[in-house]
Amino acid sequence: MTRLFPKSVLGLSLASLLMGCGATALVSTPIENIDTTPLKIADLSEAQKQNWGHLDLVADTIPGMSVDKAYSEILKNKKGETIIVAVLDSGIDLEHEDLDDVLWTNKDEKPGDGIDNDNNGYVDDIHGYNFLGESYNEQLEVARIVKLKLGDAALQAKAKAEVEGEYAKAVQQKQQYEQIFQAVKNADAAVKKELGKNEYNKKDLAGIKSTDEAMQQNVGILTQMLTYEDSIPEVLKQIEGGITYFTDQVNYNYNVDFNGRKVVGDDPYDINDTDYGDGNPQSRSEDESHGTHVAGIIAAERNNGLGANGVANNVEIMSIRAVPNGDEYDKDIALGIRYAVDNGAKIINGSFGKGYSPNAQWVFDAIKYAADNDVLFVHAAGNSGEDLDNPANPNFPNDQVDNGPEIADNVITVGALAPKYGSEMVASFSNYGKVNVDVFAPGDEIYSSMPGSKYDYQGGTSMAAPAVAGVAALIRSYYPKLTASEVKKIIMESGLTPRAKVILGGDNAKTGNLEEISTAGTMVNAYNALIMAHNVSMGKIKL
Repeated sequence: MTRLFPKSVLGLSLASLLMGCGATALVSTPIENIDTTPLKIADLSEAQKQNWGHLDLVADTIPGMSVDKAYSEILKNKKGETIIVAVLDSGIDLEHEDLDDVLWTNKDEKPGDGIDNDNNGYVDDIHGYNFLGESYNEQLEVARIVKLKLGDAALQAKAKAEVEGEYAKAVQQKQQYEQIFQAVKNADAAVKKELGKNEYNKKDLAGIKSTDEAMQQNVGILTQMLTYEDSIPEVLKQIEGGITYFTDQVNYNYNVDFNGRKVVGDDPYDINDTDYGDGNPQSRSEDESHGTHVAGIIAAERNNGLGANGVANNVEIMSIRAVPNGDEYDKDIALGIRYAVDNGAKIINGSFGKGYSPNAQWVFDAIKYAADNDVLFVHAAGNSGEDLDNPANPNFPNDQVDNGPEIADNVITVGALAPKYGSEMVASFSNYGKVNVDVFAPGDEIYSSMPGSKYDYQGGTSMAAPAVAGVAALIRSYYPKLTASEVKKIIMESGLTPRAKVILGGDNAKTGNLEEISTAGTMVNAYNALIMAHNVSMGKIKL
């Protein structure tokens, strides 16, 4: 799984801490060039932060998908068909207050009887299937290549060098962040004692006039930290996230001696070894939050007074637990796609990816199988801030080989937008590529469901993909005769097309407009997509 490092303190070192004391026109909006849209100067309100991906660029000067506008002006008083969307991901909190009423239920299966009642090959699969068993922490595929000596000598040598280098870097970064955490924690305690209170702000820090050198350093540390987050507890949470990230890399991801699969009991490199897993795709811990967050972006119950609103109504979420805390296995992804197709999903969301795929053909074949059965596959572009058209930056699964023709017409790959319209609107972490990335959608700092009926912000192309899956679900719900291929084309062609240059990979020296860094050159827009879907369904527009 392409995980995003907690970005608020990304790149911070202890030393710096101490020293630093052509395109498709708009379908509906009568603006010929959206680059005339004014830039938003004020900070987003809390309500806007929690819902920015649903807002409208013209009305709100925020690069959202006009979801709220679509509901109020297009979908009002309309009824659509129920669409099953498979979330091929980590487990989902099936008891979450904002998801429990939007779960797919296999009505032909009797829960808990240990029998495959519907003869689909999977026992007790009530809300989906779990291909991970009780495993979760995993190696990256590159570490498996080293351990199992997969591929030829050149691949093994490349993998070995990468693993050794990244493992050493992770050990160093883990130590660095532990030192930062302790420094901030000590400074926080000292300042609280100095001020005589447990809560303080930048103004309080500026008012400390101590001549003590240690206290001056503490004030400098905390003042710098408050440029990353609004409070020191939030800063400490971010740093702890960094410690966890690098600890996982050391203990699991780049640890060639770790074997997270042994508890599953199968051979993950044998596609015919299918008697494994179970019918319980429930997330196993609060740390296993990814699938729950993704599911909420797609279909959290709308307007129920709780947490967040999903993009789509009329959706049933099928949970397929196949993505661990590390790289997914090709076999699990291939079988997960086929499970979704065979059990009625019309859209599959794949918010995962990796740089090595020893059995990519299994996944290619599964994608083709989905295409043959009119199922759309929405995939995250990845979070390395890289050009995927460069052969040195592969991201699997994809829908073509070596930048060649697409193997199927049902895959849409999504890069991530940030809420700041203008040159910084492509998220700094988002991958891009004229051939390999189709569109961009909101993906940075997205508010959605978390295990335990909680809510929080997460960012990544993992969040952008389900936003698009939600738009696809809306189209397929209200215009069910449209094919997966047509839905893909509508989403790509109906988006907004800014022509201004955007910063790529967080590097100010690298820029390009959306037409240069994606196939469609567009920002996904639900309002326009529904209008185009209507016109296509009525024969007014030919794709």
